[in-house]
Amino acid sequence: MDRRDFIKTSVAAGAYAVLGTPLSATTENPKPWFERPMRWAQLVLVENDPGRFDPDFWLDYFKRIHADGACLSAGGVVAYYPTQIPFHHRSAWLGDSDPFGYLVRGCREMGMAVIARTDPHAAWDDVYQAHPDWIAVDSQGQQRRHWSNPELWVTCAMGPYNFEFMTQVHKEIVTLYQVDGVFSNRWSGHGICYCEHCLQNFKLFCGMDLPRTSDRRDPTYRKYMEWQIERLRELWFLWDRVIREVKPTSRFIPNGFPDKVVTGALSDIFFTDHQARSGVIPPWSNGKRAKELRATMGMKPLAGISSVGLEERYRWKDSVQSEAEFRIWMAEGVANNMRPWFVKFSGTLYDRRWLKVVDNIYQWHYGAEPYLRNLSPLARVAMVYSEQIDRYYGGERWQEGSGGHGLGMYHALIEARVPFEMVNDRLLDAERLKPFKLVILPNIAALSEAQCEQLRRYVQLGGSLAATFETSLYDEQGKRRRDFGLADVFGVSYNDRVEGPMQNSYLRLRSDSKTGRFHPILNGLEDAYRIVNGVWRLDVKPSLDFPSPVTLIPTYPDLPMEHVYPRKPDTDIREIYLRELGQNRVAYIPWDIDRTFWEIMNADHGRLLRNIINWTVNEEPPVRVTGAGILDVTVWRQERSMTVHLVNLTNPMMMKGPFRELIPIGEQGVRVRIPRNATLKKVHLLVSNKTPDYEIKDEVVSLTVPTILDHEVVALDLLP
Repeated sequence: MDRRDFIKTSVAAGAYAVLGTPLSATTENPKPWFERPMRWAQLVLVENDPGRFDPDFWLDYFKRIHADGACLSAGGVVAYYPTQIPFHHRSAWLGDSDPFGYLVRGCREMGMAVIARTDPHAAWDDVYQAHPDWIAVDSQGQQRRHWSNPELWVTCAMGPYNFEFMTQVHKEIVTLYQVDGVFSNRWSGHGICYCEHCLQNFKLFCGMDLPRTSDRRDPTYRKYMEWQIERLRELWFLWDRVIREVKPTSRFIPNGFPDKVVTGALSDIFFTDHQARSGVIPPWSNGKRAKELRATMGMKPLAGISSVGLEERYRWKDSVQSEAEFRIWMAEGVANNMRPWFVKFSGTLYDRRWLKVVDNIYQWHYGAEPYLRNLSPLARVAMVYSEQIDRYYGGERWQEGSGGHGLGMYHALIEARVPFEMVNDRLLDAERLKPFKLVILPNIAALSEAQCEQLRRYVQLGGSLAATFETSLYDEQGKRRRDFGLADVFGVSYNDRVEGPMQNSYLRLRSDSKTGRFHPILNGLEDAYRIVNGVWRLDVKPSLDFPSPVTLIPTYPDLPMEHVYPRKPDTDIREIYLRELGQNRVAYIPWDIDRTFWEIMNADHGRLLRNIINWTVNEEPPVRVTGAGILDVTVWRQERSMTVHLVNLTNPMMMKGPFRELIPIGEQGVRVRIPRNATLKKVHLLVSNKTPDYEIKDEVVSLTVPTILDHEVVALDLLP
């Protein structure tokens, strides 16, 4: 079996750490280096930094904030050490200095792990003149000048520049400085390259010419995506093998990879480059990224790169974030088990305001470290996300904006204060789903027969399921089935019709005709005769008898105003299908409730989703938090404790940053279920540094958190 087959087999089996031989612990060093760093510092030098910036200032700062890992600029487009490799451009300000080596030695003296940063995406004119085949080529056959800096050329990520030249660079850096790893920025290319090497290699891969479109429905483009992943994985193997030959404990760590399952399988440690908010993104986006990667990496160390500056589209790289914005972004990462990492562009300081902010965060993190070395999440709810959909689903009007399904469901879970994890749709084996009582499928439309069988088996073993819209209506390649792959689980079949966009359509909310009681999914909506519907719905046919708490009021005119009245004020067409299977439950919603919620943020949709989640999970949650405001709630187990993180997202700038200020919220009631066979020793609040009063009854601890500014952590010390 070659390495490619080994990886595919290992991914399918859910194996980890397959890139080479995993490091084992020794008596002298009980943990491999990548397990130890908890607080990372990154200094990205610019070409004229040598001789201008003060390296000792940065080393002193790293020491003061208790940073135990550093990522330092080494080479690629600019070398910050005296490289001997032809065409490896030394900084024009380098002279006989070695700023990279100086920083490495200083960090080593403090016992820090050190990663070398390289950037291979651009090259100078001498490279173009000597090796024009190393330069990326556009669809018109023209070699690509750099879009931002016309002095430079864009390199081909899939050809000899990376596979030969950058391999030498990485080997030289590790040989000279014995760093713990190499982290490459912008290593995977920028669009399709039509250079001679890509044309030839793609032809050898599949017998096709390179695609002239990026339409994911195009068969050739689909093959290109397969080839891109395979080629980049080959490059990852190459660079990792070469640096391990020099230093066996060293690792190559890519900045991103186009397949999260592969990322999880190959990585011993990973850094996610989601540096800050831009556009309309809530702060929980940082935590979402952590959950997505944890779904494939498990509890391997994951650092979240956070920029001290703005990350808007106009790229002000020397800017500084507001303190409130930076703190909430970092808090979201820490609450979701990311190890904090700040990045500063340029060794020269133009604005010092961020220094104290990072200092305060890292000082607290250092003091709380034993409670931040998490062993496992304790969430009982999981939300599935899909890379198959991103690659293979789309093309119809009702499939536009399909990312809104996941975003809307994620936000609904945040508002409902439900601790939850995420699961990759290609990793639905029984062992991965075992910790969860409820699995949520927000329009996970593309599922293979094997994936459907895994979900069916999960329900048979006692798990609950909640799904929306076109979930399982397509196979893993995006080909539509005649019926849902999970039709037997949902209890409904597809009736071969999609309705929409529905304008002025509503949902009729009903009590039970026999008892007069409202179904639990309508809690808080009892006085609402009707609420707004979504935009698109599937026509489905039930195969079982279902309750009818929510039915359809069809579209009717919204103009002229004299004609705004329902033509059919009532129907018997259900808009939510609910099944009880003993202690587990299934909810299927045939319309785009999650995407519509994301688009219009209707409070009724949020409440309905929360109620559906509570009904389907059908058990007491591991933690329940009550009070005013919007909180992200996560719950973790450590070796001798458990923690509940409460991140306060209550802010007028939640959906569009940056925060101007942090706005505290008042009392929060917290009920935590402690693990069986554990004894509670102590309860304390790690951020406010207080010891609250608490009560314990039937293994449930009840306490009040007086106030939360940005972040509070309830820590429960446990005796085994």
